[in-house]
Amino acid sequence: MRPDQSKLAARAGWISILVNVLLFGFKYWAGISSGSVAIIVDAWHTLSDSITSIIVVISVWIASRPADEEHPFGHGRAEILATTIIGVILAVIAVEFFIESVQRLVHREAANYGTLAIVITAVSVLAKEGLARYSIIVGKKTGSRSLKADAWHHRSDAISSVVILAGIFLNKYIWWIDGAMGILVTLLILHAAYGILKDVFNAFLGEKPDKQILNKINDICTKHYESAVYPHHIHVHHYGAHTEMTLHIKLDKSLSLEGAHNITSMIEDDIRTELGIEATIHTEPRIGRIPI
Repeated sequence: MRPDQSKLAARAGWISILVNVLLFGFKYWAGISSGSVAIIVDAWHTLSDSITSIIVVISVWIASRPADEEHPFGHGRAEILATTIIGVILAVIAVEFFIESVQRLVHREAANYGTLAIVITAVSVLAKEGLARYSIIVGKKTGSRSLKADAWHHRSDAISSVVILAGIFLNKYIWWIDGAMGILVTLLILHAAYGILKDVFNAFLGEKPDKQILNKINDICTKHYESAVYPHHIHVHHYGAHTEMTLHIKLDKSLSLEGAHNITSMIEDDIRTELGIEATIHTEPRIGRIPI
């Protein structure tokens, strides 16, 4: 991640921390005043956003450090680790408050909402959706995986606040609405956690190159080389903003070692220029005609 991108991502993280701490204080106040488990769940969900934003800031700082002798590919995977932590925190919070919401239904406990709860919940919806959109924009500009995960954390909080706001107006008709909303909010949080962890597990385990990259590699390998080149066995390895690729190419067996080396170097240079990827290529002799 470039220095300017790191600054953008860090700024987004600090803004998130400030807004979330303020929202947590107001939501918790409203939850205690109304006796609402759903609002208290939502408050802790918001505070967890602050924790994950701190993780984002730290991971961006680590990921921006240059490669060194012990980490030749840089420190970009610190963001993948941070994203994993974010997903786990979300899942733990969801499970804990799911249990509390069920207990509220079992004991037939209702909430007593007031104007304070309505105003604070409405403000929370607007603030959290604003943070989500801001984090998505900055995440796309910087390529920060953890910032994009944090954006979905914000959005899940906004959605849960919308659910609670709807429930506030139904509370006087349905005594169990608060416990039911608590369960629904925890399910929304679990869904967000699942999506985040699924993405990072794919990154840890390795991802198949998308069709667009495969087509581009084929184009690069066939555009202007004097010998037919057949790429295959293509693997992409992500290290944050830095990406490595390994691939095999089949070349005419009559080529000299120098000729094969020149073709390989040209392909590596073009992949670096056109895709921003560092490629390592293994050459193999081609016997007969092999279609791409």
